[in-house]
Order: sequence, then structure tokens, then C-alpha cells
Amino acid sequence: MYKIRKQREIIDRKKVFAELEAIANDPELKSFKQRTAVLNKLKSVLEAGRAVIRARFEESNSGQDTVFSNSFLMDQIVRLIHDFATTFEYPLHNPTNEQRMSVVAVGGYGRGDMAPHSDVDILFLFPYKQTANGEQVVEFILYMLWDLGLKVGHATRSVEDCLRMGKQDITIRTNLLESRFVWGDEETYKLFRARFMDELVKGSGIEFIEKKLGERDERHTRMGDSRYVVEPNVKDGKGGLRDLHTLFWIGKYLYRVNSPMELVDLKVLTRKEALGFLKAQNFLWAVRCWLHYLSDREEDRLTFDMQREIANRLGYTDHAGASGVERFMKHYYLMVKHVGSLTRIFCAALEESHQRRPLIRFPGKLFGTKEIDGFELRNERLTVESLDVFKNDPIKILRLFLVAHQNRVGIHPETLRWITQSLKYVDHKLQNDPDANEVFLEILTQRDSPDVTLRKMNEAGVLGRFIPDFGRVVAQMQYDMYHTYTVDEHTIRAIGILNQIETGELAEDAPVATRIMGQVISRRVLYVAVLLHDIAKGRGGDHSELGAKVAEKLCPRLGLSPADTETVAWLVKAHLWMSLTAFKRDLNDPSTIRSFADLVQSQERLRLLLCLTVADIRAVGPNIWNGWKATLLRELYYATDDMLSGGLNADSRDSRVANAQAALREALKDWPEKDIEDFIERGYPSYWLSFDTDIHVHHAHLTHEARKSGADITVDVRIDADIDATEITVHCTDHPGLFSQIAGAMALCGANVVDAKILTLADGMALDTFFIQDTNGEAFNDTAKLERLRETLEKVISGQIRPSQEIQRRQTKDNKHRTAVFKVEPNVIIDNKASRTHTVIEITARDRQGLLYDITRALRDLSMQIASARISTFGERAVDVFYVKDVFGLKIDSRTKFVQVKETLTQAIRND
Repeated sequence: MYKIRKQREIIDRKKVFAELEAIANDPELKSFKQRTAVLNKLKSVLEAGRAVIRARFEESNSGQDTVFSNSFLMDQIVRLIHDFATTFEYPLHNPTNEQRMSVVAVGGYGRGDMAPHSDVDILFLFPYKQTANGEQVVEFILYMLWDLGLKVGHATRSVEDCLRMGKQDITIRTNLLESRFVWGDEETYKLFRARFMDELVKGSGIEFIEKKLGERDERHTRMGDSRYVVEPNVKDGKGGLRDLHTLFWIGKYLYRVNSPMELVDLKVLTRKEALGFLKAQNFLWAVRCWLHYLSDREEDRLTFDMQREIANRLGYTDHAGASGVERFMKHYYLMVKHVGSLTRIFCAALEESHQRRPLIRFPGKLFGTKEIDGFELRNERLTVESLDVFKNDPIKILRLFLVAHQNRVGIHPETLRWITQSLKYVDHKLQNDPDANEVFLEILTQRDSPDVTLRKMNEAGVLGRFIPDFGRVVAQMQYDMYHTYTVDEHTIRAIGILNQIETGELAEDAPVATRIMGQVISRRVLYVAVLLHDIAKGRGGDHSELGAKVAEKLCPRLGLSPADTETVAWLVKAHLWMSLTAFKRDLNDPSTIRSFADLVQSQERLRLLLCLTVADIRAVGPNIWNGWKATLLRELYYATDDMLSGGLNADSRDSRVANAQAALREALKDWPEKDIEDFIERGYPSYWLSFDTDIHVHHAHLTHEARKSGADITVDVRIDADIDATEITVHCTDHPGLFSQIAGAMALCGANVVDAKILTLADGMALDTFFIQDTNGEAFNDTAKLERLRETLEKVISGQIRPSQEIQRRQTKDNKHRTAVFKVEPNVIIDNKASRTHTVIEITARDRQGLLYDITRALRDLSMQIASARISTFGERAVDVFYVKDVFGLKIDSRTKFVQVKETLTQAIRND
């Protein structure tokens, strides 16, 4: 049992009981006053003990000392209440066998590891059924604990009840397994414990293990099935404390041990592995204790705001290329990765010792096969004779993964243990062995789920060892709200998604990428590029540029030709270009397409870049990819492909306008010619180049109906589920600040603008089109919300509502949100080269309520005319791009105006 230092500094039970005894014997204190005095005394003792424990923790950061000290303190409180009840409230001077009672700790309290705000789980155990006196004592204890403000889980059971229920319910059996005698009649507890081990535990080990591992798998699925989520759950997440608890339960159930170190003597774990268990446990305990202390409640999710604070508390400081919080989270991910390794090792040892069916099952079976490509098949998994096999021929480490993948079998956990111990043989010599690199490339480019095997290699430490540059991004956190996974996990997921594109699994969500993947000539190049696209993250500087240099050195080692090396390096350097262009530039502006085509240069590179871009975005996290992003990338791909093949250049601006008008005439051939010409004459050339025929037709009907009805303001709504966006068209008299009014109305109704086309017709009427989404990145399609939006737009445009005050109130509240922990440096870029006809203003700021409203109000005050806007959000970071002209319809060309625009917009977005 863990020895707590200077226990009486935390609580001196004998001294406190003497004080309680004085209260009980005070003749002036009647029943109610006496109970109040006892409660107040216990409260002060509990608070003082907790204060001592926290002070020690803040000094030492020892999670182990803290959780055991909390359990010790709770033991003493429970004992004091029990003794007061049985001595002064409900005394039994000569209790019968039936009246004996044990107070037993179960759950985390039973293990003796209580975090500061953990529940107190207690079993009141009787030899037989509960007696009247026992009921009174139990009630007194519970009410005292509740009045102390503790969260108490409790059960009152006989020995027979426990055995019967433990046999039926695995959760109850687990609670009883980790039970611990606290106070009362110890003989009753010993009797129960002996019968529990003999009647429930004995002979049921395999069943218990399978159920606990099954529970673990279900929990992992529920929590996201990854160790590398950016806001992990320290207790229930993959690789968290609950996984260590599972190992503890299995070890206790099978070997009757109470500590990992006892498993060393039993040859289940090595001393190094047992110490690794304790190290991971103490680290996770420390993190969980800080979570509880800082949130002042039971909180187990390591949220962004907590990460920075806990990193500081644990002493992580900023280093070159990595902040303190990133270093802390990398340590966290390495720890939970180590927990995964311990789980595999432990299961391997169990299987060896019990020689039963495998505890971890893998898909695919090859019954009757004893050897596959030089490896032994045992219990449906590949293995080798001994550790020396890898020492003598290290390339077999890589071949083992390849053979297992090709034959759809697993690798024996004991063999994975040997691989971990043999990582030192994955050295410079093996890294530069052409045969080894050929094996690795074969794994990477397998046509069925190469990500599964790459993840196993990463878990075992092989991937980062064989590709040292990849090892630098293992467990590398991306400290923002956009990326869900660490860099290594994101990369492996991207490879898996690329494979899904290739096999046609994503044909519905990514039809263009699926189609052109079959046309890609350089398949191997694409897979290597996906592997390396984020390889230089965390080094400081532009990771795309730095990654391209890594690719130039690494690709020849992997066996790629100079031409393929050049293409991989280009893809790594360019891997963000397509998404940045699609999401931040006006795709109807020929300058956008021409500039992008000049960067890409060939149709093969365009195909490669699209597939890489789709895989990269989809691997960022759930709900990042949507129909709107797919639509923008598709438009950019086809327009660029057209230009690279000479198509787009063939049509002049005038002929494209003429073609659009001819298409409208054909679509409206049942209209009177006068009405068609009237609509055509109201549209400037830019209008005909900004929309397709479907929208032109829709606008013609909309404006015709508005004129006929005499409506001052028309708000039209079309939901497009295919692109995950809702199209809002506003038709009204144009006036300065109209965009700002519309943006304000959108903000009030919770609609996120992702795209805007701002047009004024020749008759002075505005025809503004907005594409909006809800907060989940899906079409804004709730009927009630759409009706509210329509009403709000009409009232704001007509001047009945001024949105500024309500938006300002929401902004004040928003600044208290946990996203405020992220520092996003406001930035305004004014670009006169991106477009031939407009000045492009790109604004970066922390996303918040009403940001677009504030920006467009500032542009109104600057007398800027907005032609179009592209609004993008990347977690906490908003990037809004506007195509503008000045009041005279010209680009901004004055240095003085440049400065004024930049200063005004910077002031508008500074609202933190």
C-alpha cells in the first residue's frame, strides 16, 4: 500500500474524534445543534485536509500522492462518521452476528485513487440481511456525507447479494473486485472476499478478460476510437486512465496482484514495462487532478483552455518551433500511445500463460497454415521464433508488416513486443537499404487500406524510426480548433482516404476525385506526397516549403526517380494552393483561374493536386468536408483543366457574355421577347459571368414577379442539399451599406455566410446572392429559422431593426468562450495583382459573432463597393476575402488609401 507522508498534517483522526466526543458529551447541545456542530467540525477538517493535499500537489505535481491522499482523507472522514454514529447515536454494546457491518470502498475509491472531485462509492456490507440498527447507521453516514457536499454512490447488500449480483453483472463484479475494507467489522469483509475469489473469480478469467476488453473497445468507439483527438478525455479516452484500470482489473482477477510491480515477479511484465505503467499512470493522474482543481468540479476532458493552463502548471515552456502547450500535449499523446503498447504486451503475456483462444481477434483466418513467407502463423497471427530474428535480419521487421497485410492476418502481440525492443536495429543502415525502402513503398501503396498497417507500424514505433522525419511529427499536436488529430494520425488518415478514393468508396461524396484517380499516371508519387505533405510541421517557418526540401532528400532514398522526386516535392510545396484558391478567391474571375493554371502547369499535376487536396481536407476531422467545399474545388478543377487544355482562353469575355445571354433566351423561349430583352439589358457583363444559366433563369423570374407585385424588398430562399448550402437572394433598391445590413441580419439569425455575389442592375436595384450554412457546415434549412431570417432581413433592410446593439452584446459574451484561448493575430492584406478589375482584400481574424457585419460596416464607411466575398472559417480562425472597388468604380491605387483601408479594417476586427 502506498505510504502517505505526514498523514496527520492532512487529518489527525484521533484528535478529531476526541473533539467530536466533546461535542457529543456537551449537555448544552441538543440533538439538532449537536448534529450541526458535528457537521461543521467535519466540514472544517475536510476543507483543511483538502487544502493540505492541494498545496502539496501544487508543489510536487505528483498525481500519485494526490489521489492516494484524497482516498486516505476520505477513509478518515468515513471512519469518524461511522464511529460517531455507532458510539453516540445508535450504539450496540454487544452486537450479534446479524448486526455486524463492514464499510467497503468500491470503484476508484476502492482502488485508492481518488481525484479531487471524484465520487465516493461505498458498499455497506452485512453478513445477512440489513438490520434496523444497521439501517439507522447507514442513513446517518450517508446524510452526513451528503451534507458535506460529497457525491456519494452507495449500495447496501448482504454477502449473498453481492455474490449473486456479481455473478450476473460484470460491472458489479468489477466494482467488487477492486473493493477495499475501510471500517467496521473486518471479519465480514474477509468472509465476503474469500467467497468472492473462490466462487466468482476462480475459473472465470477468460470470460472476464473478454468482457472487459469488449467494454474497452465499445468505450473507444464511443469516444472517437483514436488516442490523438485534440481535446482528449483523460479518463475514458483511448490510452487514458480507464485503459490502465482495465489492465489493473485483469491482473488482479487472474494473478491476485495489487500492483504492476508484482507482475514483474510473475514474468508477465519486465521491470521496465511495469515502471512505464506507473509513469504513465502518475502522469495521467496529475493531469486529471489539475483538471479537477482548475475547473472546481469533476472534469475529465482536456479542453483547449485547460491545456494551456495545465501545461504552464506542469512546467512546460516554449521551445524553438513548439509552444509549451504543444510540448505538453505531445508528451500526453506519447504517454497514451505507451498505454496502448502496454495493453498489447499484457494481452500477449496473458495468452502465453493461459494458452487459450486469442484475447484479441483479427479479421481473416488461415486455418491449417503453419508458415507464410518465412514467418510462423500461430493462433491466426504471424510471429517469429525469437527476438534474435530481428537482430540478425532487421528488414524482417518491415516484411512482417507487409506479409501480415497481404494475407489479412494479425501480428502476435508478443512479436510486437519484440519489435519494440528491436527498434535500435532500424538504424541508418536499414533506412538506406534499397530492399527495405522497396518493402516500405509496397506497404504504403497497397491497394486495400494501407493506413491500417501504417497505423500499426506507427503504434509500434517503426514508422517514425524508419522515416526519422516522420518521427518528428509523431504525437505533434496542432493547437487549434480546426485540426482534430495529431499530425501523424492526420497523415495516416489522409492515406486511408486517398485509398478510399481510389477504390471508389467515396464516389458519392467526391465524384470528381474518384473519376480522375483512375487517370493518374503517377500513383506511387501521389501516395508518397500524401505521406510527406505535413512532414515539416512544428519546425517553425512555412511547413510546405520546408516539407518540399525534406521530400527532395527522402524520395531518392525511397527509390523514386529524379522526375518523380521533383513532382512529390512540388505537391508537398503546393498542397495548400488548391484549397486556398477555391475557398478564398472568386472563381468567376478569369484572373483567378489563369494564375492558378500558371502555378499548376500540367493536367497531370492538377489531377494529383486535387486528389491530395480532397484527402487532406477530409482527414482534418469530422464535418470538415461538405458539399460546399466539394463544389468550389470541382469548379476550380474544371475551369483550370479547361484553361490548361486551351478551352477557357478560346472564348473572349464578350463571347462568354453573349453565350450566357443566348442560353437564357433558350431557357425562357416561352417568355415575350420584350421581357427577356428587358432583363438582359439590366444586367452588366459581370453579372452574366458570375452565375450559370439556372441562376440567371431564377433571377429573371424573381425580378419579374417583384416588378409585377411592386414589392420593395424580396427575399428568396433556395435550399441546395447537394452543396450543403442555402441560397439567399435579396432584391431591393441598392444603397450604401446594404451588404452590412444583410450580414447583420444573418448574424442575428445564426446563419454563416460562405459566399456572396453583390450586384447592382442597370435600374438601380440590388440583386445580391448569398450562400449560407448553419453552425455544422450544412444547409441552413430549418423552416422556422428560415422564416425568421426572411423577416429579419426585411426589417433590417427597411430600417426597422438596427442589428449593431444585439451583435455587440453577443460579442461580449463570445469573448468568454473557450475559443478565446487561441491567439489569432489580426491581419489585412490588400492585393491588386489577384484580379484585373478589382482590389482583393484578405482579412484574417479570430472568428466571432458579427465579424462579417463589423468588416462590411467598415468597408461601407470607407466607401468601398463590394462585388463579391468568400467567407471561410478554419476552427477559431476566420479568413474573409472581398473583391472591391472604390467609390469611382476603380481599384485602390493610392498609398494613402491603402493605409487608411488597412488601419480601419484592422481596428474593426480587433474585438478581443
